[in-house]
Amino acid sequence: MATLHPYLNFDGNAEEAFNFYQSVFGGEFSYFSRFSDMPESESIPENERNRIMHISLPIGNGSTLMGSDIMPSMGHKLIVGNNFYISIDTQGKEEVDRIFSGLSVDGSVEMQPQDTFWGAYFTMFTDKFGIRWMINYDYQSA
Repeated sequence: MATLHPYLNFDGNAEEAFNFYQSVFGGEFSYFSRFSDMPESESIPENERNRIMHISLPIGNGSTLMGSDIMPSMGHKLIVGNNFYISIDTQGKEEVDRIFSGLSVDGSVEMQPQDTFWGAYFTMFTDKFGIRWMINYDYQSA
């Protein structure tokens, strides 16, 4: 059974936003990384290295508020309305592939399902109705 999580995008102020959300919901960040933590981060412009690559704040009942900053150097533009995804955690790669195959029909794929450096099988895409999705299987939780 999949679990849904909201995933928010910001333009350089993800850390500020998540510190605010933490002040409201409480708890501790379960994940916090900057783009400078990525392999080969020296290729990232200096003014973007400190941006948040991924941050997670558990907010109760198995839900986690997640987010990241956009990367203008990669052509990303934050527009209110495209600043969030629905993120789905799955029980296996087969479930990622099944959901991706169904939801991505006639949509736009941002990242094909693939293994990632952070230890997950992951995909990102926009469905034919303009809804943005991330589907993830975390190998460490298996």
